[in-house]
Amino acid sequence: MRLNVSHPYTPAIRSSRLVKGFPIFYGWIILLVGTLGLIMTAPGQTYAVSIFIEHFINDLGISRSLVSTLYTIGTLVGSFALPLVGQQIDRRGPRLMMSVVVLLFGLACVYMGIVQNAIMLGLGFMAIRMLGQGSLGLISQNVINQWWVRRRGTMIGISGLLVSLVGMGAIPNLINWLIPIYGWRTTYALLGVLLLFVMLPLAVAFVRNQPEQYGLQPDGMMTPLTSSSSASVEPAEENWTLPEAMRTPIFWVFMLGLSSIAMLVTGLFFHMVSIFNDNGLSATVAASVFVPIAATTAVVNLGSGILVDRVPIRLLMAIALFLQATTLIMAQFLQSVQIAFLYGVMLGIMLGLMGTINGVSWAKYYGRRHLGSITGVTSTVLIAGSALGPMPFGIARDMLGSYNLTLTAAAVIPLILGLASLFVDRPIRQN
Repeated sequence: MRLNVSHPYTPAIRSSRLVKGFPIFYGWIILLVGTLGLIMTAPGQTYAVSIFIEHFINDLGISRSLVSTLYTIGTLVGSFALPLVGQQIDRRGPRLMMSVVVLLFGLACVYMGIVQNAIMLGLGFMAIRMLGQGSLGLISQNVINQWWVRRRGTMIGISGLLVSLVGMGAIPNLINWLIPIYGWRTTYALLGVLLLFVMLPLAVAFVRNQPEQYGLQPDGMMTPLTSSSSASVEPAEENWTLPEAMRTPIFWVFMLGLSSIAMLVTGLFFHMVSIFNDNGLSATVAASVFVPIAATTAVVNLGSGILVDRVPIRLLMAIALFLQATTLIMAQFLQSVQIAFLYGVMLGIMLGLMGTINGVSWAKYYGRRHLGSITGVTSTVLIAGSALGPMPFGIARDMLGSYNLTLTAAAVIPLILGLASLFVDRPIRQN
């Protein structure tokens, strides 16, 4: 079905020396900057925050349960802004939104370096989760999806590979290396400086909203638009509104499936050091396990991105959910470094599949025109899910002295959703 209604922020073809003069399709620059944006969400991601958790507990004199609860509340409250962010992406475009969000996110990271008590920490959690994991991730993913359609899976795979290697693989270890040298406060502030003086100028200089605005078509493989042609011509794709998407079963199964993974993996990452300590493994081993997690995530991101148009996405979703259940059981039996690294590989496979599914499915199923509004809602639920992960794990550890009961009970959730995902398929518009 071909729909030729113009994109909300594509009123006419614009002139850009940068886009026009670039020797290759400008979507490659968008891919690089969007990927860097995803990498730079790290200071608001649990895999980076987890390295600071023991310092929050010791230096601020607060309990693990309280830190977990503050993280849950901050993440949950921060997620409520994402539908508005998604709407503004559709209305104003990713370029302006990314610039504003990066500026605020950088300031939030600097603020994290000066927190003095539980209230300040809770406010900091709210800011870095809303602006980093939530808004910057949403905008960066959205702008890549706007410039790539036919090759979207492959591009999301390439992006995921780089995000996994640099973001998840390198940054936790970089933080773990910087903290003993400069302290955790200066380390967080340095992450903010990196956002303000590297990511912000790149966003302003190179991000462009949509190829049709500049007389181009997605993928750089379609017939270019001219100044005399309609700027409303779009690739053949079904464009669903948010209410229409919400009436399809796969919308709910995928949103809940991704949210459950976000919830449970956040709980595992947030308490990574503590879980490893309970199994007789050090914080250094816990940080080093992010390397196989990142490497495996990268490989699976790329591989599943290439295969996503050939393999039913619902099957990939089921595999990811079943792997999540498996890792929850494995976390109770990390009795050696070898098993810990195998655990990391399993997490990496699951995260790689999750990244591809979340990056591709919404645009693939529901089109680009209302993508910001749709992903604003799905991201809210996903991040709200991630908010619920740390608190029950932390409370269980403080009250029961072990994570095991919670880990076993939590494994039931992805098992049920994995089975449900096998029985849904892509949405079909009823004429």
